[in-house]
Order: sequence, then C-alpha cells, then structure tokens
Amino acid sequence: MNRRKFISQAAIGAGGALILSQMNNRLLANPAIPNADVALGFQTYPIRSMLAKDFSGVLKTMAGFGYKYVEMCSPPGYVNAGFGFLVDTKPADIRKTIEEAGLNCPSCHFGFKELTDKLDDRIAFSKEMDLSYMVCSSFGLPKTATLKDYLDAADKLNLAGEKIRQAGMQAGYHNHDMEFATLDGQLIYDALMARFKPELVKMQFQTEVINLGFKASTYFRKYPGRFFSSHLSDWTSDKKQVPIGKGIIDWKDFFEASKVGGLKYYFVEMDFDTFKDSAAFILGK
Repeated sequence: MNRRKFISQAAIGAGGALILSQMNNRLLANPAIPNADVALGFQTYPIRSMLAKDFSGVLKTMAGFGYKYVEMCSPPGYVNAGFGFLVDTKPADIRKTIEEAGLNCPSCHFGFKELTDKLDDRIAFSKEMDLSYMVCSSFGLPKTATLKDYLDAADKLNLAGEKIRQAGMQAGYHNHDMEFATLDGQLIYDALMARFKPELVKMQFQTEVINLGFKASTYFRKYPGRFFSSHLSDWTSDKKQVPIGKGIIDWKDFFEASKVGGLKYYFVEMDFDTFKDSAAFILGK
C-alpha cells in the first residue's frame, strides 16, 4: 500500500469512528426516543397571549426550536379564551402564515357545541385550513354530570364524526383529568372508549394525567390503534411542570407504546420556557 492510499484509508476510518462515536453519544444522552424523525408539534393554547402579539414571529421561533407541526384552537370557539385576535382572519390566511413560518397544521381543537351546533361551518373552516383532524377539546360537562351525560355526549360526537369522515377528515377527542374519575363503578375514560366508534372518533391522550397515577403507555397498549396524537408534558413527583425528559414520565416506554396506540403526531403542551429543551430532548439534539 502506498503512502497516499494508506493516509486516505486511515482518514476514512477515523471519520467513520468519529461518526459512530457521535451516534453512540447521542443515543446515550437520549435513550428514550427511537429516532429524530418523530412528528413533533406544539399546541398553541399555552402561548396564546404571545401569539396574539406576534403570530408569525412566535411561530417562526417555534420552528427554530425544531417543531414541524402546530395544533391550533378554533378562533370562534376560543374567542374569549385568547384566540379572538384571529376571529376575523380568513382560514386561508391563517394557514398561509403557519406555512410561511415553516410549519404545518394537521389538527385543531374545537368546542363541543361547535361540533354539534355549527358543524357545517366548522368543517368549511377545517377544509380551508387543510386539517386532517377536528378535535373535541372537551364535552364541557359540569362536575355534577352523570355517566349517562358522558355517554350521551359521546353519541353526539360519533354522529359528528361520521359527517367529518364524509368530509375527508377524522374527528378526535382530547381528555382532561375529569375522564379519569369513576362514576357508577366505571372509569369514565374506559366507558367513553367503549362508546366511541373507533373508526369515527380517534383519541388524543393528555400525559398530564400522570399526576393522577395514569400512564399514557397503559392506554396505548390497552386500546391499540385508537389514538392519533398526544399532548406531551412532564412533571416532577410533586406535580411541578418541567421540560420533557426531566420529570417522572418514562418516555422510552411512552414512545414504544405510542407505536401500538397508533400515534401520528406528538404535540408538546407546556409553558413557553419549556419548549426549547423539550424539543431538544425529543429530537435527540
């Protein structure tokens, strides 16, 4: 072997070793995430006041953190909850601003009455936004609601889901902590899962219920293929919010189980100051 060939092969070997070393270090630093191609997004509700001041600028900041997807809240449905600044903006213009920031919006939250009393209008909005998922954020039932009230609401969402499917989209349901209470000897969440028609209503799991002792991974495995996304947040043992990866949730278990659950999107939903570190952990940066 001549000197030039020896030096060339040695350089290739050293480069390969360096790449392998960097890959190993990355995996050791972040063993929870299966790959860096996870469809990572964020829910807009926690940063609505910032978006109201600079919608385009904040979206670009989030894209800079590594987020690729954004989940909106319906401006008319959330007009008094921080999204009034968009109520007079055409859906096509909202979509344009999102896309110009380097993001895509596959999903949006709607109030329950929007999906029952104003469904045609909300479907038209969703088509202009090019949404794939129309998500019921909550039934909005009072604390005194009975199990029958929940099941009746589920029936109504099934009906809306049929019409949404005919329009080329998928209806979804987002849980809060109230679904993890017991009524008539049944966990409300399990009763809803039995009532929702799987082909009409997909689920969006909120990991915050870890504070009540319920793990997302348990339900992904219990109800395979029933989920389309999750709202991600992490917490300490004394229920303080921290960036993803710094709390008590077993994220390796979460992401492994999410494949069974059928998740396509992962939306971080926390305070703004956690978004950068959360994205870095999930993407393995």
